[in-house]
Amino acid sequence: MSCYHDHMPKQTTVRLPEDLAEDAEAVVRVKGTSVNGLIVDALRAEIERVRQDEDFTSRAKRLLERDRELLERLAR
Repeated sequence: MSCYHDHMPKQTTVRLPEDLAEDAEAVVRVKGTSVNGLIVDALRAEIERVRQDEDFTSRAKRLLERDRELLERLAR
């Protein structure tokens, strides 16, 4: 079983519109990679993009703070 970054990979199902699946197949044939690799690369790029997005990180921090407050209240 292959590993990514010393962790067992998590398996998930992705439902792609037919046209996007066909485009992905064409891209990976040319690149010599797999659809899985293309999806992993795209997710990494998107996660890095949102980490650099100040609006996103600000909203995430507010949400986390709200969740922390709710959990503390429930723990009382």
